[in-house]
Amino acid sequence: MFIDYEKSIGNYMYDVDGNIFLDVYTQISSLPLGYNHPAMVKAVQNPENVATFVNRPALGVLPPKNFVQRLKSALLSVAPAGMREVQTMSCGSCSNENAFKAVFISYVTRQRGGKPPTPEELHTCKYNMPPGAPKLSVLSFDGGFHGRTFGALSTTHSKSIHKLDIPSFDWPIARFPEYKYPLEEFESHNKQEDDKSLAHVEELIDEYKKKGIPVAGLIIEPIQAEGGDRHASDEYFRRLRSLAAKHKVLFICDEVQTGCGPTGRFWAHEHWGLDNPPDVMTFSKKMLTGGYFYKPELRPNEAYRIFNTWVGDPTKLLLIEEVLKVVNTENLLENVRTTGKYLLEGMRDISKRYPATFLNPRGRGTFCAADLPTEPARNKFVTKMHLHGVHCGGSGSNTVRVRTALTFEKKHADVLLDRIDKVLAETF
Repeated sequence: MFIDYEKSIGNYMYDVDGNIFLDVYTQISSLPLGYNHPAMVKAVQNPENVATFVNRPALGVLPPKNFVQRLKSALLSVAPAGMREVQTMSCGSCSNENAFKAVFISYVTRQRGGKPPTPEELHTCKYNMPPGAPKLSVLSFDGGFHGRTFGALSTTHSKSIHKLDIPSFDWPIARFPEYKYPLEEFESHNKQEDDKSLAHVEELIDEYKKKGIPVAGLIIEPIQAEGGDRHASDEYFRRLRSLAAKHKVLFICDEVQTGCGPTGRFWAHEHWGLDNPPDVMTFSKKMLTGGYFYKPELRPNEAYRIFNTWVGDPTKLLLIEEVLKVVNTENLLENVRTTGKYLLEGMRDISKRYPATFLNPRGRGTFCAADLPTEPARNKFVTKMHLHGVHCGGSGSNTVRVRTALTFEKKHADVLLDRIDKVLAETF
């Protein structure tokens, strides 16, 4: 579908044929304020910003004069607790890819006792051989999605088409809790799922240590988005964090899709109530730029360890700075919480009326989803919603996901709920 971006406005998207859609997928969850928000348009039109848009710098070597201030007023103003450092990148995949590198560098530096690399390490790394190219791994979870570059793809386990014909690293894959809904009716089952997952993580850490491919880090999403909106409890994540620390495994939280407010907190992992924050947290999508926050001890000792030509884009920092102003002045996180509660209650009411077809409504903030009985049924539902003027998306095998802008209000939720009801009544 080709889109008329000039006409699209707010929560509504126009296609090139003039059809208008309530967009609850928002470019795969990447539009924080919807289409053509006045604050962002004004920033682009500001003559003072022309040089920023015209001249894209190699940030790692020739950053612009205001780059440090941009980092402070944009990204560092929303830095998660315990993570005072930030590295910009261009997208979610490269954010995770370079987070893995930072974890590996930190792990080996710790093993060396902080000493410089040896001549042997410097030589062998050029030929993909140990000790310079050590055998290390990142543990990930079944159903997770972390990107499609080589390292990130080795931790991605949601759809076969992402990985087909592409070599992957021998890295451990742990089971993710498989919850039943409603949560209050399946507390015992879901607690057992937590226990099984955590036991499997510990088994894999031990197994890969014995295989000579020790686990340097683990990566997990607060909600498995691409994998089918799979949730785990706050208690599960607290226990997983403690387990990682116990084994000196660095903890990477992938907030590429959950970051920048859609769960009602700016960062979804803030819901967990951690005593010890993640070691690294990656971001992209609604943040408009990619990158990762990290604890100071993960900063490499040598320059050029984490590097590419652009390592991000200053124009995106300019735009996210405007987004953050709007989030604060318009109290958009509170809007997400109240609208999300209203939306999820509406989805649960619909599920009661269509118990065989609209299943397991769940969510945090407006980061909501429900299941259809089968993948063909889900695909048919998404197509019918499109014909009824709502652009939504699928995830997992049979899930429909809602990924709204932060400006999505109850009046928009009413439209969405009405169309869901109509499509279910007409189709199933």
